Amino acid sequence: MKLSSGYPLSLIKNGLLFSYPKLEKNIKTDVVVLGGGISGALTAHYLIQQGIHCILIDARTIGLGSTCASTSLLQYEIDSPLHQLIKMVGEKNAVRSYKLGVSAIKKLAALAIKIGMEDFEMKKSFYYAAYKKDIPFLKKEFVVRKQNGLKVKWLDEDQAFEQFGFSCPGGILSDVAAATDTYLLTHYLLQYNINKGLVVYDRTPVVSIKHNRFDVQLKTKEKFIITSKKLVYATGYEVVDFISKPIVKLTSTYAIASEAFNSPVKLGKSNALLWNTAKPYLYLRPTNDNRIIIGGRDEEFFSHIKRDKLIPRKSQQLQKDFKKIFPFISFKTEFSWAGIFGSTKDGLPYIGAYRNLRNSFFALGFGGNGITFSQVAGEIIVSLIKGHQNKDADIFSFER
Repeated sequence: MKLSSGYPLSLIKNGLLFSYPKLEKNIKTDVVVLGGGISGALTAHYLIQQGIHCILIDARTIGLGSTCASTSLLQYEIDSPLHQLIKMVGEKNAVRSYKLGVSAIKKLAALAIKIGMEDFEMKKSFYYAAYKKDIPFLKKEFVVRKQNGLKVKWLDEDQAFEQFGFSCPGGILSDVAAATDTYLLTHYLLQYNINKGLVVYDRTPVVSIKHNRFDVQLKTKEKFIITSKKLVYATGYEVVDFISKPIVKLTSTYAIASEAFNSPVKLGKSNALLWNTAKPYLYLRPTNDNRIIIGGRDEEFFSHIKRDKLIPRKSQQLQKDFKKIFPFISFKTEFSWAGIFGSTKDGLPYIGAYRNLRNSFFALGFGGNGITFSQVAGEIIVSLIKGHQNKDADIFSFER
């Protein structure tokens, strides 16, 4: 599956950062992580930190799937608003899911410092009403978040304009969010852990997998065999190739990045991440190289050919969307791209074992906050591989 296309800003800016070898021999290990994007990199990190020998492999060059197309907004919010998620999975699990998102952002911030990744900035997040009719919905969400200890503030129309300089009926200002460069973060994680014993192979497609009683055997396109006690699938949206039941709905999503401004651009006094209640929702953020990224205009995914043909039109629409919000900022599109976005029935990821595949675990972030859920997945999977119980595993299980 072609996961991204066009000219993702992160890939253009950073290029091919490091070279990783192809697998050219039979090997054995304790754990194989299948997938070299942010989900695989975070899972491998937690495995290495616990002294578990692992190998990470990817069919592509590292980071060239969904990871390089990420707009890298880190929010604790799930695609399902908290008050709706409570009805779907119960109050305890819904609130815990949101609080895990808050914790994940803070842990990722600490991890970025640990591995020397400078392009990581804590921010606030403003979830605003696209239309006046959305205010009752947003106020209900605000009350539920507030009642459950999330640090939020309601901004009415005047307060929102004073804070951000654009007109909207109101919205929720959240204290915890962040912006990063997911492609860069992935490489930094891998390089840090290679120095700790991680082995990484890219350009190594796997053509068959056998789940045996005591191990898993993977056969590569070059006919080499990898034998492992456990296998972690961190293949993101390509999981449809391995899971028999439908668990994710695929959507095409689009993004553009402006030309660099001569000085840092702030989207309001709080310099927050912005997103709204439109369906599909619009989202935007400034970058550390004085650009603005805006994304949205999602469409149901049918094929990458159809998705890619829409990039020019979607780019024009996104630029117009920005102009409506900030008409006084001269936004000129320099880069545009498309990727795949996935949503689940409840907005939650799938993490943990899948009973039909022995000795395997899944780290499938999905949704608008797949990066934060990848952090959560890494911690849960490591505890399960070590034979420990994890109180959060049931929330994200395939059997929920």
